[in-house]
Amino acid sequence: MENEEKNFMQNELQKCLKDSRVSAVKTAAEYPKLSDKNDDEIFQAIFQNAENLGWTDGNRGAFGKVIKEGAKVLVKPNLVLHANQGSGGILPLVTHISLINAVVVEALKANPAQVIVGDSPVQGCRFDELLRVNGFDKWSAEMQKRDSRFKGIIDFRRTVSVFKNDVRQATENKVPLDQYVLYNLGEDSYLEPITDDNNSFRVTNYDPRLMAKTHSPGNHQYLVARHVIEADVVINLPKLKTHKKAGITNALKNLVGINGNKEYLPHHRIGGSAGGGDCYPGNDLVKRSWEYIADQQNMTNSPSKGKVLATVNQQLTRMMHLKGDKVGVEGSWSGNETVARMCLDLNRILLYGKPDATLADTVQRKVLHIVDAVIAGQGDGPLRPDALPLGMILAGENAAAMDWVCAYLLGYDAEKIPLTNYAFADFRWRIADFEPDDIKLLGDWENITPVTLIDLARKQNVDFPFGWRDASANSEKML
Repeated sequence: MENEEKNFMQNELQKCLKDSRVSAVKTAAEYPKLSDKNDDEIFQAIFQNAENLGWTDGNRGAFGKVIKEGAKVLVKPNLVLHANQGSGGILPLVTHISLINAVVVEALKANPAQVIVGDSPVQGCRFDELLRVNGFDKWSAEMQKRDSRFKGIIDFRRTVSVFKNDVRQATENKVPLDQYVLYNLGEDSYLEPITDDNNSFRVTNYDPRLMAKTHSPGNHQYLVARHVIEADVVINLPKLKTHKKAGITNALKNLVGINGNKEYLPHHRIGGSAGGGDCYPGNDLVKRSWEYIADQQNMTNSPSKGKVLATVNQQLTRMMHLKGDKVGVEGSWSGNETVARMCLDLNRILLYGKPDATLADTVQRKVLHIVDAVIAGQGDGPLRPDALPLGMILAGENAAAMDWVCAYLLGYDAEKIPLTNYAFADFRWRIADFEPDDIKLLGDWENITPVTLIDLARKQNVDFPFGWRDASANSEKML
């Protein structure tokens, strides 16, 4: 009997690979005031999506059929930064508290052993300020008082940093290493086909020597929070935004926040596309000089040297602007495939990763995706987004299907975005065992088919990051 139940549970987990359904429910293009009542539009939209997808179960709430009694639940919002770096405000920046509250309340109805909210913001994020500005601190304290099964909000970062006198100063090892699982996908990493012997991977403002240790030929490591890997159910709550390096940040990209240290996360390869890199299109001597200086700046501990190097790069940046360049030097264009491949590796780890640092042949945990597109983000996301009121909440069990649909909701052609396109590729530890044309839309979009999504996208008036304008549904040419 025990084996029969185990086999049944395993078959249930495997279904996500073939589950091409995406449910979409319209809401008002604003968020309700947070209260103890569960009759606002956010609760209703989440419950309606859950019902469309068969997650509900009587008195056990919206997730009664997918959260077993005594399960461990991890809620993963997008808590990227404490303040918008532009003028767009907080609403298009992070997952709204009303969604997090509704999901936690509904999850607790299923009587799990515990519910945790966790994420890894960018390293310069002031976490206490993030909690305060969004009201997460008071909400979390009150929720824990009401229900001891709710364990609060956890910062998964091992490293935080600030810049002083143009030199990055980091506080390391904030969380013990035993609170993470170190995975090495080796030659099975989706990064392996673009890996060279020249230590080409980079992440902005980081010492390239650290990246060389975690990603090299046959060596591709990720440090994932143990809370994530030990969860029976992960509820992914991305904020839908345009993203200057990935094109879109949603269900797939949001999984970057399960990793603890940034030196495990390649975001681009140094150099232009003409020379085998994907930091910028073509070839550019000024940009290549900027990259070299940036590497020197990221490797120095000397404030005086850092200041000189920063001054040089400020002049090089001015030169780029005088030339009319708008793409920049951080992999902020549609030819960047490094960040896409890195994100897909993390999605595979989330689905197949075991606590012993290996990946199983079968899916290990239930993963649900609920997208905050009430007020999405457009423009120079993810850190400088402007508000894009869409008035929608979407849900599903397959991240590839979710992002394919949401790319069109943002006005993109999903085929032109490496992240959404590669997610359907045939590799070991697949994410989706179906094709984009098999996606089935439910709820308020029930009459829309994947084929007609392009027509919907062409009606969207979205401000894209400059380097991704060629990926819009209305664009026929590349940069």
